[in-house]
Amino acid sequence: MDAARLDRGALGPLLTTVLDALAAGVTRRGGPIPAVSPEDLAAEIARAFAPGADPSPELDSGRSTSGSTGPGFSRDPGRDPGRGSGLDSGGGDPDALRRLTEILAYGSADPADPYCAAHLHCPPLPVAVAADLAVSALNPSMDSWDQAPAATALETLLIDELAGLVGYPPGAAGVLTSGGTESNLMGLMLARDHVLGRATGRRVEVTGLPGDGPRPRIFASSVAHFSVQRAAALLGLGEEAVVPVAVGDDLRMDPGALAAELAASAGRGELPMAVVATAGTTDTGAIDPLPECARLAAAYGAWLHVDAAYGGGALLSDRLAPLLDGVNLADSVSLDWHKLGWQPVAAGIFLVRQAETYASLARRAAYLNPADDEDAGYGSLLGLSLRTTRRADAVKIAVTLRTLGRRGLGELVNACHDLALAGAAAVRAHPRLELHTEPVLTAFLFRYLPTDPAAGPAGPAEIDRVNAALRRRLLREGRAVVGRTELPGDGPGRVRLKLTLLNPTTTPEQIERLLETVVEAGQAEEAR
Repeated sequence: MDAARLDRGALGPLLTTVLDALAAGVTRRGGPIPAVSPEDLAAEIARAFAPGADPSPELDSGRSTSGSTGPGFSRDPGRDPGRGSGLDSGGGDPDALRRLTEILAYGSADPADPYCAAHLHCPPLPVAVAADLAVSALNPSMDSWDQAPAATALETLLIDELAGLVGYPPGAAGVLTSGGTESNLMGLMLARDHVLGRATGRRVEVTGLPGDGPRPRIFASSVAHFSVQRAAALLGLGEEAVVPVAVGDDLRMDPGALAAELAASAGRGELPMAVVATAGTTDTGAIDPLPECARLAAAYGAWLHVDAAYGGGALLSDRLAPLLDGVNLADSVSLDWHKLGWQPVAAGIFLVRQAETYASLARRAAYLNPADDEDAGYGSLLGLSLRTTRRADAVKIAVTLRTLGRRGLGELVNACHDLALAGAAAVRAHPRLELHTEPVLTAFLFRYLPTDPAAGPAGPAEIDRVNAALRRRLLREGRAVVGRTELPGDGPGRVRLKLTLLNPTTTPEQIERLLETVVEAGQAEEAR
């Protein structure tokens, strides 16, 4: 096969091979995750990856016995679309596609399985997967118009529409990103350049951080995403520039605590550079009080960035959108449609309320976006992204948005929210389970309560041990993928299990059975 040709005749048989191999791998797995130790799985992957590898007996179960090496492949080099001038001479393996796809499917945590509910890891919509295939086949790169003419125009239109969804006025701007971590970095980079630049009269993106003057500070809740500290480190501010703000029992930022921290920082002669409000924490989906955060940030001249990587999906739902009232006041926002948007990774979005705040990121490369080309209408997105080469991830989002519409996507969000409410109710009703807080979006925390009939209820350290161990037992047995986290604070008693529900086809009955599986694993750990 000519590797440069991706016509339908060459791609079709390969897609058949992939789909059949996916099905075979899923069948072999038989659950949400393979019942195998990490070491044994790594060894099996190594065997399958080895040049000229023969499949293991387990992996060979999906192979044809009629002389074919898999659907679409033939042992006859003249008829095999996986063989050709460039592969045979180098010791190529035409069975590698089938073999590695099958073991990938077998060895994956499957977000489409109702018992896979640990992370913000969604089952992608088939229409989005199909659109992503088109992007892979055409391989546009978003760093110049002449590499991605149609995709450049489509991303621009999509950004305008998503800015409207957030509530931004005309004049907003944005770009597709790899996810919330990149988006948070961009928001804080622009905050640094804008606020610190204004305070010092310097272009800090050019001259670097000043050695004198007030120290910049970033304010984020104590349960904000770790990427805030990582961004501060990358921007030369240092992780200690991030001031953790206390949260309430609901794990939302306490606006009184934010006001006190801002006042204390300003009183020390520091520069409140940014406030990061979280709209949907990773653990509980908690949403910080956005209007109060916006008011306090404005009072101190700080940039407001809203990390809505998870909670931004609520904007698709008429029921949940009011939870994000005030997001339109943010200077920048991050969204992730590979969470509550059901897209293949990656599908992050970064938005700014005013396009002119992007000025410090603008870049000119003569071989990509010469000024005379742009003056002639050949616009480039290069100056909107931290990346140069970049996939056309806007395409799958655009296809999904047009195929389902906001209403259709909102129904999926509501279904997952309903599922979380039903799951929380099942936890409350179970004598061996304890709910932490009511769900805000589609996730909730809980724990199993072990009891020693002779000694009475277990202590905090033992409860932590059993909950951590039962989760690993479920992984080892391939029965369920349940999340684990810890509440803020110190000492034992903080370990919690987590269900993050992003599969709208899962039923409440399946969640009840999943919780019973957790209890069974907990009882088994108690008996050890």
